[in-house]
Amino acid sequence: MRSYWVYLFTKAGFILPSASALLRFSCSQLVVERLDPLVNPGVIGSPHLHQVIGGNSFNASMDPRTLDIPGSATCTTCTFPEDFSNYWTAVMFFRARNGTYKRVEQKGNVYFEESNGGMTIYYISSYNHTTVTAFKPGFRMITGDPTIRTRKEAERYRQLTYTCLQDPLTRTNETLDMPKEPCPAGIMANLRFPTCWDGVNLDSPNHSSHVSYPESSTFEEGGPCPASHPVVNIPQLFYEIVWDTTPFNDKSEWPEDGSQPFVWSYGDATGFGNHGDYMFGWKGDALQKVMDTGCNGFKCPELGYQEIKEGNKCTKKRDVDDDTESWLVELPGGMPVTDASGKPIF
Repeated sequence: MRSYWVYLFTKAGFILPSASALLRFSCSQLVVERLDPLVNPGVIGSPHLHQVIGGNSFNASMDPRTLDIPGSATCTTCTFPEDFSNYWTAVMFFRARNGTYKRVEQKGNVYFEESNGGMTIYYISSYNHTTVTAFKPGFRMITGDPTIRTRKEAERYRQLTYTCLQDPLTRTNETLDMPKEPCPAGIMANLRFPTCWDGVNLDSPNHSSHVSYPESSTFEEGGPCPASHPVVNIPQLFYEIVWDTTPFNDKSEWPEDGSQPFVWSYGDATGFGNHGDYMFGWKGDALQKVMDTGCNGFKCPELGYQEIKEGNKCTKKRDVDDDTESWLVELPGGMPVTDASGKPIF
């Protein structure tokens, strides 16, 4: 697995310094539904649809003052059975020329997720082999902003991108906006979370101000953290989600004006509003132990392992029974597709 990681970045045109710990593992789909315990806690039927992986204690509220995530879950979709965290993003839809919508399925990443889709998750420690502070119980965060519709706004997140997969191993030419041409092997959404922490707060009112990207450059290049967020070495959390857009590659079915046809469930056809959510839920000190010992790959001596097919068995009954399989006349929840000014564009 280590050689695979190096291969990917060699293909991308550069090789990163050796990380002291690098987990890359699979989490199958848990549920697809309109719940968002971070932005809309307690609400059954959040404004837009999400796809969720991880522990089956996921629910509408998840109050950190009362919920013991690993203690409440009975299974996880992740291959590390100690990881009951929840990870979620929006859902991609194809908009046909006649104005109807079809949910885009996810497919397995290289060597990983199988029939239920899901995500590939990375936890990357520092590249200078210094001490890493793992996330604490109650820690949660969001990166990105679903209201963004312009490149200038998206640039402040820097590392929320798309890859138009020419084959399953493509790791080049990342873009901030949706690919403009059909992608032979699908579209990969790449979400790299902030790596600087204020050292005090496990959350913040907007779920993002307690963390920060480096003040300049990137985490991989050793960019410095701002003085407001002095804890440099929290793990870099990184999602890869492969959306199987290949059934929709016939451009005769794309909009007549030639624009790309993929729309996020929060009403974004630009892709600039790419965002992801995270709730820490590792059992005990398992994550800190792995960060300290420098494990690399999808198996670690310090952790258990369950086969992907076992993770596929872990599911959650939906609380909101939207139709997510048919061709739809509108996005689930009636979410409008809007332009940079907030005006509907369809």
